[in-house]
Amino acid sequence: MEEEDEEARALLAGGAARDGRDSPAAPRPLPALCDPGRLAHRIVVLLLMCFLGFGGYFCYDNPAALQTQIKRDMRVNTTKFMLLYAWYSWPNVVLCFFGGFLIDRVFGKRWGTIIFSCFVCIGQVVFALGGIFNAFWLMEFGRFVFGIGGESLAVAQNTYAVSWFKGKELNLVFGLQLSMARIGSTVNMNLMGWLYSKMEASLGSAGPTTLGVTLMIGGITCILSLICALVLAYLDQRAERILHKEQGKTGEVIKLTDVKDFSLPLWLIFVICVCYYVAVFPFIGLGNIVYVISAPMSPVFGLLVDKTGKNVIWVLCAVVTTLVSHMMLAFTMWNPWIAMCLLGLSYSLLACALWPMVAFVVPEHQLGTAYGFMQSIQNLGLAIISIVAGMILDTRGYLFLEVFFIACVSLSLLSVVLLYLVDRAQGGNLNYSAKQREEMKLSHTE
Repeated sequence: MEEEDEEARALLAGGAARDGRDSPAAPRPLPALCDPGRLAHRIVVLLLMCFLGFGGYFCYDNPAALQTQIKRDMRVNTTKFMLLYAWYSWPNVVLCFFGGFLIDRVFGKRWGTIIFSCFVCIGQVVFALGGIFNAFWLMEFGRFVFGIGGESLAVAQNTYAVSWFKGKELNLVFGLQLSMARIGSTVNMNLMGWLYSKMEASLGSAGPTTLGVTLMIGGITCILSLICALVLAYLDQRAERILHKEQGKTGEVIKLTDVKDFSLPLWLIFVICVCYYVAVFPFIGLGNIVYVISAPMSPVFGLLVDKTGKNVIWVLCAVVTTLVSHMMLAFTMWNPWIAMCLLGLSYSLLACALWPMVAFVVPEHQLGTAYGFMQSIQNLGLAIISIVAGMILDTRGYLFLEVFFIACVSLSLLSVVLLYLVDRAQGGNLNYSAKQREEMKLSHTE
């Protein structure tokens, strides 16, 4: 506490010196890396935010990377294997909404992030123990616990991003977080099979024990993410004291009934999110090309949106490009890799431009709840559409499935157009240019 007060006095003294009010006993200002108001310190915070979700994304697709080994060693069929994903996804139709509410109302973003990181770590350990003890039910339970933390941790990550970078860098920050998520998934798909073979050679045979040890080693990434959560919480609390962030708070608290008062632009953002992602995520499972493209391009698109503003226009471009790619897959004989590359580019652009818009239409005390609700309905949409898509593919074939996806993206496109018109009619700021956002920010600080 005393050290933090000294740091605050050092900053104030540094500011006084710059204003010409010299003090002979004034302490020296903090170094750039230690000053929460300086770019170098914020870059450190950004790195921690990116690695905060790395472990969760790495371990989420552990089952996919080890599908052959899990089915063989645990003696389960494909239907039972898919339960490892079902136990993660279905609870999050509800849980990540309440996770966001708990971040806003009960825990705060710091404790919420730490608690949900612990759930991710515990879930991965239980999942690995299920392999070691040859108990598939324990592996399922581990995935359930992992899911409780996984999606809610993503909500906390978004809340941190808005807290530290709301303004001209927010789109870039979301792009970097998406990029790190894609890197985590890609590293998992390329590493876990190799790691299993090394464990098999070390232990002398394949089997549940080898599988469990491999998963336990993979869980080290979750420990690293927990460490990031702890350091991030300390730095955030320290920055709040030094920069006196608490003085800007309104004192308002979120209530569950506030959901019914969400604005029309926010509901349109939710519709765009659900209708778009249900037409993209099934293809991510079919081809890693979408991940490979989105990893390097997400920061580039995030920087582009930061420099230009016009979030709604960029979302419109992403949705139209996705629509074109699905039409190419459905109605042309062109090489499908062309359409998949377009899909990867549009997916990266949409994520950078869409998710930050929530922060423009929601008060800060409702951010966690809003992001949690957005991910909840996204999970619900993905869960339902996956079943519907499977039924269409089995009964009608690939062409009808593509027409169904085109219909979903078309609904997303209609919602983007409505969002533009509603925001314009209400005099909103969703489609402000970068210059307009900077002017608005300056006017609020005066």
